Amino acid sequence: MSSAHPSTPGHAHHFESREQQFQAAKEGMWVFLVTEVLMFGGLFVAYVIFRGIYPNMFHEAHKFLDVKMGTINTVILITSSLTMMLAVSSTQRNQIQKAFNYIGLTIALAFGFFVVKYFEYSHKIHDGLLPGFLFTNTEIKDPHAPLFFSLYFVMTGLHGLHVAVGVGLMIWMMIKLKRGVFNSTYYTPVEITGFYWHFVDLVWIFLFPLMYLVP
Repeated sequence: MSSAHPSTPGHAHHFESREQQFQAAKEGMWVFLVTEVLMFGGLFVAYVIFRGIYPNMFHEAHKFLDVKMGTINTVILITSSLTMMLAVSSTQRNQIQKAFNYIGLTIALAFGFFVVKYFEYSHKIHDGLLPGFLFTNTEIKDPHAPLFFSLYFVMTGLHGLHVAVGVGLMIWMMIKLKRGVFNSTYYTPVEITGFYWHFVDLVWIFLFPLMYLVP
């Protein structure tokens, strides 16, 4: 993404300039993302700690995750990061229709992610691989197995919630693009949303190998 400071049609009275307003918005998003890192970081730390306590159970339980579906969703999200980047770049170049199309494609990829996750969750529910007391699977003998799937559903579910929020933001951006609000002179919300979407994708890049690949 461009490091240029986009100007806006105007700036709020408590900012000295449009450029300062943009910097404040960008710094605010970075602060928000830091809090998100702390939240997901706590879950990753919990995963590492429990995996250290029950290594054999985690090794057995992770085999019940579908690596192919996880890989497909990884490709989907990486591709969506590219389309989001192109949407921001197109807006900066005042190619509004292209930006609209790229955001639409990013949303379509997000829904593709949800479809794959639906089939994956459905399979887990069918096999009784659920969190806590809902765990009914008889193939895994270790009594601590529900702990693994509790972490799995919490971490992937929370990530899915962030994907849904991103979709909502992108739908809002498409409406604004159609109304001519965003263009080469004002694209701050588009770029800020791009930061958020790249973060959501990055979380999955760490989540996928940790859950699906690490033996």
